[in-house]
Amino acid sequence: MTHFPKSIYVSFFILVFLSYSGFAIAQPPQGNAGRPVPPQNQVQNGDGKISGTILDKENQQPIPYATIALVNPANDKPVDGTVADDRGKFQLKNIATGTYKLTISFIGYEAFEVKSVEITEKENNVELGTLFLASEAKELDEVVVQGQRDLIEEKVDRTVYNAENDQTTKGGDATDVLKRVPMLSVDLDGNVYMRGSQNIKVLIDNKPSTIAATSVGDALKQIPADQIKSVEVITSPSARYDAEGTGGIINIITKKNRLQGGTLSIDTSVGNRGSNLGLNGSYRQGKLGISLGGFGRTGYNILGSFENTQRTTDSDGNEIMTIQQADTRNNMLFGRYTLGLDYDINKKNWISASLQLGAFNFRNKQDGLLTQTFMNEALLNSNVRDVNMANLSQNMDLSLTYVHTYDKPQQELNILTLYSRNNRTNDFVNDILSQDDESAIDRFKNENLSYNQEMTIQADYQTPIGKNQVLELGGKEILRNVSSDYQFFVASGADGEYVAVEDREFSNVFNYDQNVMAGYAAYTLNLSKYSIKPGLRYEYTTIQANFQEEEEVEIPSYGILVPSVNLSRKLENGNMIKAAYNRRIQRPSLQFLNPSLQASNPLNITQGNPDLEPEYTNNYELSYSTYLKGTSLNFSTFMRNTTGSIQPIRSLVGQDTILTTYENIGSEDAYGLSVFSNVNISNKFSLNGGTDVYYAVLDNKVNDPLYRADNQGWVLSGRLFGNYNITDTWGLQFFGFYRGRQVQLQGYQTGFGIYSLSVKKDFNDKKGSIGFGAENFFTSEFKMRTEVNSPLISQSSVNGMRNMGFKINFSYRIGKLNVDPRQRRKKSIQNNDLKDGGNNQMNISQ
Repeated sequence: MTHFPKSIYVSFFILVFLSYSGFAIAQPPQGNAGRPVPPQNQVQNGDGKISGTILDKENQQPIPYATIALVNPANDKPVDGTVADDRGKFQLKNIATGTYKLTISFIGYEAFEVKSVEITEKENNVELGTLFLASEAKELDEVVVQGQRDLIEEKVDRTVYNAENDQTTKGGDATDVLKRVPMLSVDLDGNVYMRGSQNIKVLIDNKPSTIAATSVGDALKQIPADQIKSVEVITSPSARYDAEGTGGIINIITKKNRLQGGTLSIDTSVGNRGSNLGLNGSYRQGKLGISLGGFGRTGYNILGSFENTQRTTDSDGNEIMTIQQADTRNNMLFGRYTLGLDYDINKKNWISASLQLGAFNFRNKQDGLLTQTFMNEALLNSNVRDVNMANLSQNMDLSLTYVHTYDKPQQELNILTLYSRNNRTNDFVNDILSQDDESAIDRFKNENLSYNQEMTIQADYQTPIGKNQVLELGGKEILRNVSSDYQFFVASGADGEYVAVEDREFSNVFNYDQNVMAGYAAYTLNLSKYSIKPGLRYEYTTIQANFQEEEEVEIPSYGILVPSVNLSRKLENGNMIKAAYNRRIQRPSLQFLNPSLQASNPLNITQGNPDLEPEYTNNYELSYSTYLKGTSLNFSTFMRNTTGSIQPIRSLVGQDTILTTYENIGSEDAYGLSVFSNVNISNKFSLNGGTDVYYAVLDNKVNDPLYRADNQGWVLSGRLFGNYNITDTWGLQFFGFYRGRQVQLQGYQTGFGIYSLSVKKDFNDKKGSIGFGAENFFTSEFKMRTEVNSPLISQSSVNGMRNMGFKINFSYRIGKLNVDPRQRRKKSIQNNDLKDGGNNQMNISQ
């Protein structure tokens, strides 16, 4: 059902008022005292302006980030310069009267020159109009870039982390990269949070993947850090993006080859905790490009410990206390393989196709899990068991994209299709052992085969209106089919045959079909200092769910209208202030819906709820970015309100068993601040870091005092990254991250920190490199405690992690490349409408 609370309109009015008040306050005073100090080479004594737009001569598309230099023709020395924005527009200010030469350059294009640009007192505002750059094709020799490209870039609608410049993640995976990104935090299980919210959508090259709908942690482990170019954090998505993801969007951009010729690269690392091997090749000749790559990683010697103490009270008032402890062992083996094709039909039509295959194998063992139960402090019973859990998956993504451009710049049509499937096995085996000779007394196991299948078609159209307006229209449909076939078995003794439990609660087949249809319209207006982007998106969802040989589960259809607006104001000194509002939806994923009992630990059972409805969130944001003497600073404040929040309910089964299920019974509020800084101390040494802090308020809105739960408190996280170029071929990098205590509905989870140091040596004209890395090298083990408290239940769990790690990295590249004149922007589908949580449940796409 579509509805808007009155608070939306009131809050939106306040947001706009504060935004424009902030614009007025932030402007510098008039007169010379208020003028910003220009860069070292900039002309300081004039009021002249030079502006224009840079386009590709062949396809009429903007060339973002082209370099513009204003040159004194008398001595050919630059006197000022700038970089074009993402629409190809540029402007030079404070130019003194005189005659200048303007040069424009960008990799892959011939340099363009305007030989005479005259600034006079009467005509001091020169509009050059549209300037076209022609592509060039020449062999690439060694390119030496002095200094370091910033790791963090602040754009109008997103923050970009340039992961390709971070050597400390070498040999790692995407989770290692995301720990370094502003506004994000990652826990030890691979769960990703944006400003404290796990309800986010993750995009990978704009392609959705069903593995994300099953487990984001598994999906991220399949992406090698060496193949990630950048990570974009979008805290206020426009109407073009799907309405899901209450916290925002993470867009992971992988490295893509846009050059002519062929290359082959190898990346490998060997360490005491894991090893990896990656091979990637690409070939482009003329209009056709082919890429083929694969990456495999294994984890071993991942040791830890587990402790759990829980207290309950039975119906007779007796206090039951259970203590559990065990050593743990984890082993992992996973890989991902990609075949990609793209073909330029002509200068206005382009197609691409890709096939991705992935596999994930994670096994966890608890050796000698000792369980002791006490009643009123007297030992009631004791047992020892071995627990083996298997988390296996195989996934496939097949996509086809068509792009058509028009004569008018920035006008284009995109049609995108995707078929995606993830087959998953989530089993466990529990052997109860004799405490005399450790032989098996009883055994039980669970087999759960499931799959998530999606078929998606999406069409997007955009067209400019005049010089400074853009209209975007589009539609999308997702056909999703999820199935879970689960069975529970018991056996007696070490050799007894497993017998299926016929109870429908333990053995059944659950089918869940979901159809999401969406349409949107967005409008962008760019003025000299202001920009505004309002949009509306409507999504309608129909659901059919049933159990095998049973009646269907009645789940009503629902629609939602999702408004969004983004405002920005460029200040005179180059600083920027932004304000945004959007409404979001988060649908429950299979983990929350699946009624299969997860009972690998029989004292802590989890069961999903097929009747769950989506949760709705209003997001408000205000941010300010500035640049001071080589230091960039970004400050952002946010407020987030969620209704119908999907929260866990813990109830007592029998004397000592805790059953966890889920209901739409809660509200979540968060009020926070993020600060991030990037400091270039010299062309050899740079530092960046930041902190995120927010105040969380959680309430499950239950009237029954036995199940009533609420909690609130501060949550803090921070990171620090440093990079030092010792010589042209030797480099040193270090990284530290800390995630503070997490506030949960019925308790809390303690924080944790990691740190790493790496050194790298380049050789053979930087075609190869070898390095050494160490992580947590002063900390042999650290422990994380989780506390849960309610009138009926008190639980304290401790997980020990021994992740001191050392590794050797090696990479080498062969092949010769030429610049490809046909640079196109990749388009792809984004499916991210499922709420995930708990055991790495999340959605990935791009």
